[in-house]
Amino acid sequence: MNARSAPATKSYETVIGLEVHAQLLTRSKMFCGCPTSFGAAPNTQTCPVCLGMPGVLPVINRSAIEFSVKTALAFGCRVNRACRFARKHYYYPDMPKNYQISQYEEPLAEEGWLEIEVGGGVKRIGIQRLHLEEDVGKLVHEGTLETAHASLVDYNRAGVPLMETVSKPELCSPEEAAAYLRAFRAVLVYLGVCDGNMEEGSLRCDANISLRERGAKELGTKVEIKNLNSFRNVQRALEFEVERQARALDAGERIVQETRLWDADRGYTRSMRSKEYAHDYRYFPEPDLVPLELEPSFIAEIQANLPELPRARRQRFVSQHGLPPYDADVLTQSRALAEYFEAAVRDFPNAKVVSNWVMSELLRVLPGDDEAAIRATKLTPLRLAGLLTLIDDGTISGKIAKDVFEKMFRSGDDAASIVKREGLTQVADTGALERIVDDVLAANPRPVDDFKKGRSAAKGALVGLVMKATQGKANPGLVNSILEEKLSKA
Repeated sequence: MNARSAPATKSYETVIGLEVHAQLLTRSKMFCGCPTSFGAAPNTQTCPVCLGMPGVLPVINRSAIEFSVKTALAFGCRVNRACRFARKHYYYPDMPKNYQISQYEEPLAEEGWLEIEVGGGVKRIGIQRLHLEEDVGKLVHEGTLETAHASLVDYNRAGVPLMETVSKPELCSPEEAAAYLRAFRAVLVYLGVCDGNMEEGSLRCDANISLRERGAKELGTKVEIKNLNSFRNVQRALEFEVERQARALDAGERIVQETRLWDADRGYTRSMRSKEYAHDYRYFPEPDLVPLELEPSFIAEIQANLPELPRARRQRFVSQHGLPPYDADVLTQSRALAEYFEAAVRDFPNAKVVSNWVMSELLRVLPGDDEAAIRATKLTPLRLAGLLTLIDDGTISGKIAKDVFEKMFRSGDDAASIVKREGLTQVADTGALERIVDDVLAANPRPVDDFKKGRSAAKGALVGLVMKATQGKANPGLVNSILEEKLSKA
């Protein structure tokens, strides 16, 4: 089915809720001491506890609790002083115990919100609950899912702390859903609780969507979409599903409550299984873990140490540094990038110039908003500020500065050392430049004649020839001034 081939004939309201699963950046798993690092050889990060061997007892990871409380507070949630783990029963090959330790009736936190920017305005989306659970393993199919001769199981991921956050059904379009997920990810990365890597599966999203006739009070039949591993795929899958459901309703068909998989290559969703209800999982309190009680002082300490969050920082960049909203949005996509920018501005107090270089040059050589790469780069904020100072005081031109930038990024040397070592200081001696300009004018009579005939572009060609003659070291402003004077007398 082509989601865009024919528009629906009736007007429907779209209702979307997102369930976001985030692997927490703890060093060990939720209930045992096994490491959580990504990329290890299959089944090398397991133990009797995370493999569900008989007689083992789980122990709660304190860091996972701290990270989850921190996230809940950032989203304005009510953190419950008492919460409890439960067993969620279902069978799947990648779940070694045939039940998952999760939370159900007594979650860690409830009733929060996240603000998103859509259509030039701000919309607040409610968060229903935030709870902790253990992740499951991973199936590796030999071939496609439909044609695989065998499926292998890697239990390295089984037991990794997983934080699930469920939004209220208050998203009204695929665009809003994608905006919510972007804003959500930015908060987690700022807090340092999740790396937000959707490709590696450390941030995953399931979308629940239903349609109802415009003005109706009751929600339509809910369909869950899985296998959404990027912002773009979240939006594409929901766009397809809106069209699919609208056409079915137009034709008088009944929407079935089910779970569907998104096929990114083919651009459509397909049925996976009928959607389960909560009672299908036979939840009951986890008998091996006592109820968890959080002291008010524990919650208060975490609250007091929350960092400035993305939206607040974005607004401050506009008001304090005078940046355009677009620049502020790019620079606050990660905490490391925002801190890099502000550190550079402290040493070179021209925010817009720093912003231009960070966005056009630094992000060109670094992998986007990757926190670790930004913090590890040899080209520190202080060194970038030093380079911009050399441009500002006329020591080097902007063109030379870009070459120096590349050398700084590779070597970690400061700009002044590179400029001195390689003799890149800008030529700003008026007498010397006048002699070079005279030589260029004498050797190139044609562009001089073109200029006299009113072809202003000829002047640009002459500037280029002078810059070439000086190997790009001439002060462009001074070259323009000298040429202007000499051409006016020619």
